Amino acid sequence: MAIDREAKESSGKALPTEDVLIRVEGQVGRLTLCRPHALNALSHEMALQIEAALLDWQTNDAVSMVLIDAQGEKAFCAGGDVAVLYTQGVAGDIESGRQFWRDEYRLNAIIVHYPKPYVAVMDGITMGGGVGISAHGSHRIVTERSVLAMPECSIGLVPDVGGTHLLSQSPEHLGEYFALTGARMDASTALFAGFADYYVPVARLHDLKRALIESGDVRVIDDFNEVPPTNSTLAADAQAINAVFGADTLATVLSDLGQLEQDWALSAAKKISRSSPIALALTFDLVRAARSEPGIEKALIREYRFVSRAMESCDILEGIRAALIDKDRNPSWKHGSIAQVSHVLIDQLKDPAPDGDVQFTSTQEYERTK
Repeated sequence: MAIDREAKESSGKALPTEDVLIRVEGQVGRLTLCRPHALNALSHEMALQIEAALLDWQTNDAVSMVLIDAQGEKAFCAGGDVAVLYTQGVAGDIESGRQFWRDEYRLNAIIVHYPKPYVAVMDGITMGGGVGISAHGSHRIVTERSVLAMPECSIGLVPDVGGTHLLSQSPEHLGEYFALTGARMDASTALFAGFADYYVPVARLHDLKRALIESGDVRVIDDFNEVPPTNSTLAADAQAINAVFGADTLATVLSDLGQLEQDWALSAAKKISRSSPIALALTFDLVRAARSEPGIEKALIREYRFVSRAMESCDILEGIRAALIDKDRNPSWKHGSIAQVSHVLIDQLKDPAPDGDVQFTSTQEYERTK
C-alpha cells in the first residue's frame, strides 16, 4: 500500500490502491502515480481509477482543483503499460487492448474539458500515455528533470492519447517533427513547443504543492514559476525544421531532410529510419488532420481507428517485442520503406473502427475554468 509523506501529513482522507493514490487534501483532489519501479507506466486499472476520481470531484464543491504527480525521481509516467498489450496481443486477445484504449481516450477527453483547474507536475520522463494524463491539463509544470516525447512510431504505433491534437497545436510544423522523430523535449523545449506552461525547479515542488493545498488557489503557481536556466535546444533550428516538415507530403519531407547535413537533420533522419513505415505514414496524415479538423474528440476518434486495428494489421506487436520484450532493437517491419505502404492500407486504417468509434462521456459538456 503506497502512501507518500505528504499524504501521511494530510488530514484528508486517502484512498490508496496498489498503483495510484487518490485523496483530497485541503481543497485539492490529489492523484499520485505509485509505480516508480515501472517508471509509473499507466495501466488500464489506473486509468479507470483516475477517471472515477475526476468524475466524482467535478461536482464536489469541496474540491477546487486537481493535482497529479508521481512517486520517484526518474519519471512522471513513461507511457501506457504496453508490455501488457503485447502479452494480450500475442495471445490473440485483441479486445482487451481495444477496451484499454477506449477507456484511456475517454479519460484524455475528460481532462481536456475538465471544469476545474487540472495541475500536472511532469517531473521526469513523461511520454505517450503519460502525456495524455498531463499535457491535456490546464496548468502543466515541468522541471529540470522533465523529458517529454511522443515516440510511438518507434514501436509501430501512432502518437495517440490525443497526441495528434497536442502536436497540431505546436508552432507551425514542429508537431510533425516531434511526431515522426519521437525527439525528446527538455523543459525549455516543452514550453517552446506548447506542451507545458510553467517551469518550477525540483527544489521548490514540495513548497508549491503545499501552497496549493493550503490556499486552494491555482494562481499561486505564478509565485513559483521561473525562467528555465537553459534555452530550448530546438529554438535555434525551428525555422529550418518548419521548412522541411511543412512540405505537402511525407515523401517530400524525407527527401528534403536527406539533403541536409545539420546535426538536427541527421539525428531526425536516423530516428525516422528506425520507425515503422506504416506508423510514420499515418502519423503524418493524422497530425495534418488534427490541424485542419481540430478538436480533441475528433483526434481521438482518428487515433482509435488506427489502434483498434494495430495488433492485427500493423507493426505494434513487433515494435514492442523489439523494444521492450527481447530488447534487440531490431524490429522486422511489415514494409521496408514508406514508399511500400499502399494508399489503400492507409485509407483502411482511417475507416470507422471495427468495434465502433470511441465514445465520450458528458463531461465534455463542461467548460474548463482556469
